[in-house]
Amino acid sequence: MCNLYRMSKSQEEVARLFAVAEGARGANMAENIYPGYPGLVIARGSVRSMVWGFPLVLKSKRTGKPLKPKPVNNARTDKLDSYMWRDSFENRRCLIPLTAWAEADGPKGSKTRTWLSVPGQEMFACAGIWRESDEWGACYSMVMTDASDAVAQVHNRMPVVLRPGDHDRWLEGINDEARPLCRAFEGDLRIDRTNEPWAPHRSWNG
Repeated sequence: MCNLYRMSKSQEEVARLFAVAEGARGANMAENIYPGYPGLVIARGSVRSMVWGFPLVLKSKRTGKPLKPKPVNNARTDKLDSYMWRDSFENRRCLIPLTAWAEADGPKGSKTRTWLSVPGQEMFACAGIWRESDEWGACYSMVMTDASDAVAQVHNRMPVVLRPGDHDRWLEGINDEARPLCRAFEGDLRIDRTNEPWAPHRSWNG
């Protein structure tokens, strides 16, 4: 699952490349995006700042009281009809612009970051869904599917990477038009293995 991605472009560059309005003007994002932190998405014709992850409220086993919400940042394609995701998939799809995503690679206890990207594209888009929440306001989740043969050597799942010609179909198409896009990317992907430690990052919301 994707728990870290990189977005090195400004909101102005995102708006220009995707030909949408700069609805998130002035938003402050880090280059590395973690669950529970704000990121840029394209929804309803503009670039918007939202929190990465739908809030999931759990109760303490010891006290029975609600704990701080946990950001659920990945939505599996085979679960899009479930209660948590169905309404957003049907009514609120978005594009998640990024320059690369990371997966934990290597033996347990010494995992490192492996970055994956689309060669020749300075920025690309993954499929996302979003909603309004009482806890964090607007939030989004990244749609995940089974990995392609190339990515499977790193992880068994991957984000749904969309070709530019499929952006409008994902955003505006009916369910039966959008669902076939929820598949592994068929083009080339660049895989960069690094020595960067895969260190967990605490959610700013929890």
